[in-house]
Order: sequence, then C-alpha cells, then structure tokens
Amino acid sequence: MSSCIVRAPAAGGEQGEMAALNDDDRLLLEGTYWWGPATLFRCDLETDPAACDLALVGVPHSSGNGSTERDQHLGPRAVRHVSALQRRMHAGFGFSPWEVARIRDLGDVPLPEANNNEQCIERIARFFERIGAAGTRAVSIGGDHSITGGILRGLASESSALTGGEPVALVHLDAHIDAYESLAHWFGARDSAAHWASYLVREGRVDPRASVQIGMRGNPRTASWLDPSYELGYEVVPMSRYRELGPDACVDLIRARTGDRPIYVTFDLDCLDATVAPAAANLEPAYTGWTVDEAFGLLRGLRDLNVIGGDVVCLVPTKDSPNGITAMVAAAAMFEILSLAVDSGASRAAKQGQETGAQIPTARGPGPG
Repeated sequence: MSSCIVRAPAAGGEQGEMAALNDDDRLLLEGTYWWGPATLFRCDLETDPAACDLALVGVPHSSGNGSTERDQHLGPRAVRHVSALQRRMHAGFGFSPWEVARIRDLGDVPLPEANNNEQCIERIARFFERIGAAGTRAVSIGGDHSITGGILRGLASESSALTGGEPVALVHLDAHIDAYESLAHWFGARDSAAHWASYLVREGRVDPRASVQIGMRGNPRTASWLDPSYELGYEVVPMSRYRELGPDACVDLIRARTGDRPIYVTFDLDCLDATVAPAAANLEPAYTGWTVDEAFGLLRGLRDLNVIGGDVVCLVPTKDSPNGITAMVAAAAMFEILSLAVDSGASRAAKQGQETGAQIPTARGPGPG
C-alpha cells in the first residue's frame, strides 16, 4: 500500500444524479447489487495500479483445471453482479475499508488465448507484476486455482515492492494440496491448478517453511496424498487435524509459521462444506467442510500480519443456486481478505508516518464489543 492512505471518494464519482442524492439514498443504492455498473464492490474502475492502495482484479481463467467444471472463467462476472451487497464496514474489525484506502477495480486480466493455459498464466503474471512493482496490494476473483501461480509469479517477482523480491508466506485454505508435481501435466495443462503450490516453491516465489496449507479433506486416491506438500516443506493441517486442534490453536500455528513475512492468502471455495458453497468446482461431499464462520474465523485470525493480498477461486456460476449464494459467499471471502490487506497496509503506513512525522489515518477501530 502506498505511503499515503487517503479517504476514497464515493463510488461512482460525484457527478450527475448521484451527486444530487442525500447520503442515505446514496447508501441504499451503493449496497444494491442490481443497480448501476457492476464493478467489484461498486468501486471505481482504474487502469493504473499506482493510483490505488488496493487493486481488485478479475481473472476469468478456466483452462488450468480440465478435470472438473469448465465454467470457472465466469466467476469474476458473477461476483461483480452481487458484490455490492458486501460493500460494508467490517463489524469485527470496526472499520470501513472503503473509507481508509483507495480501493479500485482494475478490471479483468486480458486473456485472448483463453484455451491455452500456459499463455494465460504468462499473461496473468505480467498483469500482476505491474501491480507488485507499484507496491499495491491485490485481491482477485477467479477463475480456477491455476491463477494463483500466475498471480504470485507477478506479485512476488524480483521487481515487487510488496516483497522486495523475497518469497511470500502462503496461507492456503483448500480441500486439496495442489502440489502434485509428480504429474507431468493435468489434462494437458502444465502450470495447472494441480501444480501451482509446488512450482511456486521451486521458483522461489513461496517459502514453504513459512506457509500453511489447511482444510484438506476427502477420501484420497492414495495413502500418500499429502506427502508432496510435506516433502516441499509446507505445514499441512488437514481437516481432521483442524478438528483435533481447534480453531484458536490453528490460528496460533499459522501466525507462528508466517511471522511478519509478506503473506498471500488463497481461498479455494471447496474448503467450505458443499452445502455452503454448492457451486465450487471440486466438491468434496464425503467429509464435512468448514462453515463460513469457521473459515472466516481463520482469516480474521491473520489481523495485524503483513497480508499483501489474496484470491478466491473455483466458483462455477453455471452450477450455482438460483439466488447466487456461492457467488455471494465468494464476495464475502474477498471482503475478508481485502479488509485484512487494507488494515495491514494502513497500519504499516501509519507506522511509517509516525517515523516521519506525517499524519496518516489508520484502520483501527473498536469493533462491535
């Protein structure tokens, strides 16, 4: 986040009919999903990552996971449709991210070779390299889980002002480890949804010794299903271990593991129970997944850590309930991650301001009591 955190203007600008509305009427419209341009969380569109503190990005990519539902590229559009519902203050943190930081929608990564996974991952990496070089935190909506590989190739590149070229600590919420490097490809895709968690370690983008994969569950194909992650050096907390330790101990484990390193959060919707997110791409119905409270409780436990961004992946809108509940849950997960990133950036900017004598607003709030 930039060194100067400013109050964001009202979404949509201060022109025309919106400017003529009173504050209560504007509040009603800004939280109504079926009104107005469908940007992410009704944020203004922007093309320059340096012009915002936090970038929201759509990554409409689905050629990295050929084993399951193919419509994951429709996820960003579906979340844009409903995300205004989540343009709120964070009750637990006691602040409104929209009033603390310049949060903008940078649009979708352009992917003209949509059926060529490797070309798309390369384009995703270039798109996010600009964001990282600008020192702008980023939260994305996918897209299948291969997008995380491209995003971190960019955000954690040698030119990144967010990481200083150092590997990130990964907090990975998922039913699967996505580290199957023994496979040459995943239905033809090499930098795939099944490979990203391994090749990012091999490339030096992720430090596995500072990273946690949590929520893995289901009937495995082999008894050694978690071994690839152990061999890479990840801390793995399958669902059975989460239930044994409990949420508070798991938060402590994550915080101890990541420390003050730059943290990237990736949230696969299949970490949630199939009844909570029925339109996730790789459902695991045989073992109970997390509730929203459990999963978001883990995310909120990351407060005060250096969260530089994250993504929410594996939404299949064409499989969603008519009310779009999985898209709404995806938007809510994005809101949790962006609130962490805004809070982290504002706190660090305030600390820098104290060192230089500048007056910079922070995201600190009393919470709901």
